[in-house]
Amino acid sequence: MLAGLIFAVQDADDQMGALAATLPFAGMTVIEYQARLLISAGVSQIVVVVSRLPPELLGAVARIGRRGVTVDTVRSAGEAAARLHPLSRLLILADGLITTESVLVPLAREQGDALLVVPEAEADAGYELIGGGDAWAGIARLDSKRLAEVAAMPRDYDVQSSLLHVAAQAGALRLVLPEGEPRIGHGIETRRETLEMRSRAVVGATLAARPGWFNRWLVRPLARVAMPWLMRRHVPTTVLAGATAAIGLTSLVALWGGQLTLGLLLGVFGVAVGALAASFAWLRDEDVLARAMAAAVLGVPALAALLLGHALDAETGELTGRVLALALVAAGALGYRAIRAQRPDWWGDAPAYLVTLAVGTMLGMPFLGLVCAALYATVTLALAIEALRAPV
Repeated sequence: MLAGLIFAVQDADDQMGALAATLPFAGMTVIEYQARLLISAGVSQIVVVVSRLPPELLGAVARIGRRGVTVDTVRSAGEAAARLHPLSRLLILADGLITTESVLVPLAREQGDALLVVPEAEADAGYELIGGGDAWAGIARLDSKRLAEVAAMPRDYDVQSSLLHVAAQAGALRLVLPEGEPRIGHGIETRRETLEMRSRAVVGATLAARPGWFNRWLVRPLARVAMPWLMRRHVPTTVLAGATAAIGLTSLVALWGGQLTLGLLLGVFGVAVGALAASFAWLRDEDVLARAMAAAVLGVPALAALLLGHALDAETGELTGRVLALALVAAGALGYRAIRAQRPDWWGDAPAYLVTLAVGTMLGMPFLGLVCAALYATVTLALAIEALRAPV
């Protein structure tokens, strides 16, 4: 059983009387964001270590409980140990930590005690030194018996610090936070004014973690341009969702009307906006919108391919275009179901097939674009099937 342990003790640096855990972050509070990361990693119970229970924290805990997990608040290691199953494994997040799934999930899979660390010389403010030239980067996976060891200490201890040092002295495996993309958005924040910057970094890191060259070369550049403006003006996710729907519908109408190049280019842009909107919805805990945008990212390319095939056959009086479009949609759908989460960036997906169609059409060879997209989807499906057959 995997349980989560969160700390909500430290005061915010720039807001009198507020806890760092209850500072606003992307439409929720820091502790709610931490909880949804833990839930995504597979925890079924969350224990929150507190020193006091202001109304903001009580409200946040109540909202976390509505997500289908058991949530308990405790004031000591002994109380925490009493609430947990004796055989449970703990996934621990530091007070005020902001991170991403791409950093948290690999650590959640570790079997023994493990600490995420950075070299002491590279440690950000808020990272606690644990000796050996390392600083704790805010995530740990430990056996619940470590809590019992801390509970046996004198009462005037800091639970987070004591638990960390007990684990370090017990020889917990130290995993270094990778350089580059994983460090984007990762850090401990206790100031309200810096959380907006951190939220932009988290969106960027979330997009960076998504596989596929479409996300890398089209969505991420769009995010770099749009994110500062969107975050600064607190643009609702519904606005991005509405823009995605409007652009997608316009592209399909253009294709139906025979404006193939315009329709496909609008479709590519609409899918990129939809991917960005899905990231914003995920960050803001708007699950319905996130699922709707994910469906749009898949649906617009499929409908565009079918409409392109229909338009080509309307000119020739044949059925070749429709057959190729149907083959593309079928192979793309099966490939989507077969592809594992981790896969090479060059493998195809719905947005990549749409770009292939758009490039072929811009070059004046829409039929060749349809053929290439269908072959791309078929090769991707074959590789995905072979990956499933290979021993893990």
